Amino acid sequence: KAARYGRTLVRIDRWFPSSKLCSACGTAAESMPLHVRSWSCLCGAAHDRDINAAKNILAAGRADRLNACGGRVRPSIAVAQADETGSHRGAA
Repeated sequence: KAARYGRTLVRIDRWFPSSKLCSACGTAAESMPLHVRSWSCLCGAAHDRDINAAKNILAAGRADRLNACGGRVRPSIAVAQADETGSHRGAA
């Protein structure tokens, strides 16, 4: 579905604390029961639990995909060459 609409699907960690992470300052609340629908952070930001979670999920997806210049954040995996210089046993 995402490809059909020209979107990119980015997976985030299942346990990412999207509801209890302040989208303004990044501070995570220690615990938050499901019946708590709105809360205020120590920084003074007031949050609706679902809207705050949506903001955090969007930010996490964007951060995982791109850096400030628009390039990939995660470099490709480097493969070691079999003939790389190293320590050789028995060398003087």
